[in-house]
Amino acid sequence: MTVSNRARSTPPVRAGLALTGVLLIGINLRVAFVSVGPLLADIGREFDFTSAQSGLLTGLPLVAFALFSPLAPAIALRTGLDRALWLSLALLAAGTVFRSMPVPTALWTGTVLVGIAIAFLNVLLPSLIKRDFPGKVSQLTGLYIAAQSLVTALGAAVVVPVSLIPGSGWRLALGLWAGLALIAMAILLPGLKRGTNDDGASGSAANEPSAPVRFRSPWKTLLGWQVTLFMGFQSVGFFVVTTWLPSIERDQGISETVSGLHVSAFLVVGTVSSLLTGAVLGRFADQRLLGMVGSLLAMAGFLGLLAAPGLSLVWVVVSASGCGSMIVTALSLFSLRTTNHVQAAALSGMAQSVGYAIGAAGPVLFGFLYDLTGDWTVPLAASAGIMGLACAMAFLAGRDRVLPEQPRQRPAAPAGP
Repeated sequence: MTVSNRARSTPPVRAGLALTGVLLIGINLRVAFVSVGPLLADIGREFDFTSAQSGLLTGLPLVAFALFSPLAPAIALRTGLDRALWLSLALLAAGTVFRSMPVPTALWTGTVLVGIAIAFLNVLLPSLIKRDFPGKVSQLTGLYIAAQSLVTALGAAVVVPVSLIPGSGWRLALGLWAGLALIAMAILLPGLKRGTNDDGASGSAANEPSAPVRFRSPWKTLLGWQVTLFMGFQSVGFFVVTTWLPSIERDQGISETVSGLHVSAFLVVGTVSSLLTGAVLGRFADQRLLGMVGSLLAMAGFLGLLAAPGLSLVWVVVSASGCGSMIVTALSLFSLRTTNHVQAAALSGMAQSVGYAIGAAGPVLFGFLYDLTGDWTVPLAASAGIMGLACAMAFLAGRDRVLPEQPRQRPAAPAGP
């Protein structure tokens, strides 16, 4: 379906619901597991967790992203994209509720279910945008990333006050986010009943599996790996800053309160950068310039923390500008480097599986290098180097081309005598 077709055939109310559905899915992608962090001390005290167990609880969703993202495209092909999204939201709501129940193993099981659901939604949302809004990929990507960041920041701010309400506790504070998933399911339900075929036609057979779309697997293409590595390297910058900035600043004599404000500034500036990048990305013939500029800004942030740590707020703003721009560019590439939404889902599944595995390893490597050397010089320099690799991948993946539409054919065997 093209935007022009939708503009001629889709009533404004239906188009508005489709846009609302995209944004609601977007804001469900982070808040359900990011809100665990502020409540981790309360959860740990109740279950007598070790530091390793607490770290595992917060890291399980990232592990799920890496393991289950490749499965999402196949599920969408079997059930239909709309139904796969709706079922993923249902799984997210169920996991969020189950995680908060006073049942043995419920916390771990529910956290795994939340991670699987978000892994599927992460992969399939770019495919939905590619299908329904192919001419507005970068704008909508920037918009939902910004909405996601704002709601995530709000969620992290309110869960502790909610948990302190008499008779509430951390279970209610975490369980209430199931409501966001239920709202998204309600918004998407009319479209699920109406259905939309791959070519955009509505009908009763819309949610039946469509004819197989043949394309070369992105796992077997150089372009697919270039997009994937850019996704992974850019995520390292975000996770390293949000994980280690307070520790770095503490060693510079900056109070925890001020450091917390710096992390908030990082998220806010990143949100603004995401919006601006989404607004202008579609105006360029390719995405090399924005991808490289974002990478160089993130590199400058790490080098600045290394060379002039007393100006940490400046480097936080610089790195946030780069990270906010890079994530929108990376997610947009899933659609811009493909020709249809099925292919976009396949590339998204590959890039997010490998990319989040790389991103999750970033803070671990950073901490290992600090333990090995005893100061921040080597880990900051290594992080700057990874942003240099992101810049190289942005140059390669940002070129104006798409994945092959057909699998590579083997040469025909020579005819016999």
